[in-house]
Amino acid sequence: MAILIQVDDIDSVTSSRQKWEDGQFGSAAAKSETCMSRDNENGTGGGVKPVRYISITQGSQLDVEAEIVEEALACISVNGKELATFMCSPGELDRLAVGFLANEGLIDSLDDVRAIHVSKGKTCVDVWLHNAELELPKRAIVTAGCGGGVTFDDLSKKHAPLDSALTATHQQLAELMKQMHQGASLYQRARGIHTAALADTARILLQVEDVGRHNCLDRLKGEALFEQVATEGRILLSSGRVSSEMINKARKLGTPIVCSRTSPTSLSVALAEKWNITVVAYLRQDRMRIYTHPQRVLSPAQTKKISWNGAAAS
Repeated sequence: MAILIQVDDIDSVTSSRQKWEDGQFGSAAAKSETCMSRDNENGTGGGVKPVRYISITQGSQLDVEAEIVEEALACISVNGKELATFMCSPGELDRLAVGFLANEGLIDSLDDVRAIHVSKGKTCVDVWLHNAELELPKRAIVTAGCGGGVTFDDLSKKHAPLDSALTATHQQLAELMKQMHQGASLYQRARGIHTAALADTARILLQVEDVGRHNCLDRLKGEALFEQVATEGRILLSSGRVSSEMINKARKLGTPIVCSRTSPTSLSVALAEKWNITVVAYLRQDRMRIYTHPQRVLSPAQTKKISWNGAAAS
């Protein structure tokens, strides 16, 4: 289990790096309990800030005091080397960092992590791995989408198709989407933020929020690792567009059904078709669009009615 060490600023991070290299932090086993600390000072801020705005509706003007979601620039360093910098929500950066590393294939579990440093200013996460010689990617690819998703993976690299017998009805998926919407606390307070959830057919297992939809899937993976929840064979729900990067992360999570309230892209549909992932978009209580592998959602009788290969009609 990793150690979570809080430091005050970037200079302290640099100092901590030197102390770690000098062996001054002791063993991970002796301090393993500290990694679960999740108070506000460890980077779990409220996620919103107060704001004032003027509301104009049909010619009527109103001064409003409300809340607005936070957005911050954060960096992740691994073994003392900066790996990625992106915009995100400032809370729980340790989980975002660990999930990002796992989704990029740089770690398999928390057992690979020896220590995590989170700056008090919520701007930097230093992750130290047991493998000090790990070769890091030489460049980051900044991807499209809110929050600026970052990935190092070449999407032309093929994954094996998922082998899963998971099925879910429209009613089950719609109920899960409803649960996710109701559980999005920051969205309910301020709007302007994405959410993602991991579920089985009956309930939400894990849920996260971030200004970046890509970040949500990294947070979800990090949350799953910390809480020891398997992601394989589950249902992934997202409030955002399902891009190729999103379906790539879904494949790494091992989720055979991916649901969204909005649209997929052409490349995400092509990749989902190849990787045996069911994409359900525009999911509502009374309607949905199934773009790939509809047999996981439709009954055998409904599946037989499909007169063409690939996506099902909405």
